[in-house]
Amino acid sequence: MKDRLELNSEAISMRKQFGADDSSPIHIFSLLGHSDYITLVLYPMGKRFAGMSVRVGENGLIAVNSGMSYGRQRLSCAHGLYHLYHQELCKRAVCLQDLETDDPHEMEANRFASYFIAPYEALREFIYKRLEKNKGEFLTDDVVRIEQYFGFSRQAVLKRLLEEDYLTLSQTKTMMAGAAEQAARLGFDPSLYAPSPKDKSYQTFGKYIQLAEELKSKELISTGKYEELMLSAFRSDMVFGGEGDDDLND
Repeated sequence: MKDRLELNSEAISMRKQFGADDSSPIHIFSLLGHSDYITLVLYPMGKRFAGMSVRVGENGLIAVNSGMSYGRQRLSCAHGLYHLYHQELCKRAVCLQDLETDDPHEMEANRFASYFIAPYEALREFIYKRLEKNKGEFLTDDVVRIEQYFGFSRQAVLKRLLEEDYLTLSQTKTMMAGAAEQAARLGFDPSLYAPSPKDKSYQTFGKYIQLAEELKSKELISTGKYEELMLSAFRSDMVFGGEGDDDLND
């Protein structure tokens, strides 16, 4: 099993492949939505599943459970990237919502995802320079500020802070609940902790849309077929008009 240093390095390398730096908050939906190789699908999957990934050659599909909190969806996107590009023998993976697992492949993917959202040094600098906190000095408000800055879910950020000895297990247990209310009290938008609204629960971005547009522009498919493809991908806005790439903004 890969150690954390290697996973952090791989996460930073992939951020740079997408044109992002190694420290800023990352707009992962936008990056994947504009990818030439990845199709991103948002779809409600119930309470058990976080998402799935499928790789065919150099192309991949990442499906994310839009019924999870927005912060958890972001982590699931990054988790899917790891299965697609860092586990060569993995052609298909179905991932559960629970971050606690004994499966070494899932543990690697979870840690990679956490580092992709917030690389080790980026989180460390935020804690020591922005929050001006040392290990053992954390309050719940500090956890909220980390979540809001990087776009983490509560479970994911507490797990990360526990692994890096910023918090004890007993502290994490007292901080697990009330994230949305705490964020609102501090003046933040609590939507990070909520699932996608109904009008954005079913969406497709990325390679699939690009291919359909290319086929249409080259007149290889009829307008009717193009509209059928868009509607099958939950993109009625491409047929009837409405919001477009604004849906990709984190």
